[in-house]
Amino acid sequence: MRINRKMEKVYRYTTILIILIGVFLPVESTSLGQVTGDSFTIARLKYGGGGDWYWGRSAIPNMHQFLRENTNVEVSDRDVKIPPEDDRLFNYPFVFLTGHGNIKFTDEQIDALRRYFRAGGFLFANDSYGLDASLRRELKRILPESELVELPFNHEIYHCYYDFPNGVPKIHKHDEKPAQGFGMFLDGRLVAFYAYESDIGDGWEDYEVHHDPPEKREAALKMGTNLIIYTLTQTDYEYEE
Repeated sequence: MRINRKMEKVYRYTTILIILIGVFLPVESTSLGQVTGDSFTIARLKYGGGGDWYWGRSAIPNMHQFLRENTNVEVSDRDVKIPPEDDRLFNYPFVFLTGHGNIKFTDEQIDALRRYFRAGGFLFANDSYGLDASLRRELKRILPESELVELPFNHEIYHCYYDFPNGVPKIHKHDEKPAQGFGMFLDGRLVAFYAYESDIGDGWEDYEVHHDPPEKREAALKMGTNLIIYTLTQTDYEYEE
């Protein structure tokens, strides 16, 4: 029997967690699951090209803590740093990419990320400054049939848990341009969200790192929560028995 559950409302979130926790999916290119245990973890995506993929040591732990304190998400503070070609990538429905400078994926990594997206995975790409050109180039290599498009302010990702009527929040000034949130779609499903001129990831970090005011850090953490809730509530989980 094939069961297909598509969860679209936040009030169904507890049911989704039961599915995520209870359903074992093997690590292979055609299925996505969390075989690492009973809780959610943000995985940090490693990349080549010279950019500092490791930027922001306190960001993910703080985002995990905020989820734990403000949602019903079962969170583990596993420190997961993973290259795209590692099959363990398929254990994590949500991966985070950030840093400065250049990004360059190998052909093997491009193929792995394409399979990851097709399996139901989601990428949050955060431009800490200087990633824009290379990130756009590499996303196009992954999904040449798709385009990065700016998401409208009424898109569900801005309203699924916390309300962001003006879209992605502006955390750091960078080039003092308006913050923009871009999406890339595969077969009508949002598989990547790109925060440009916003720097949500830096907003997740400890106060001592950037001395951002509390309202900026809170906005960044709330937007991160929306991204994660959206990911978990929009994915199709399919299994056979």
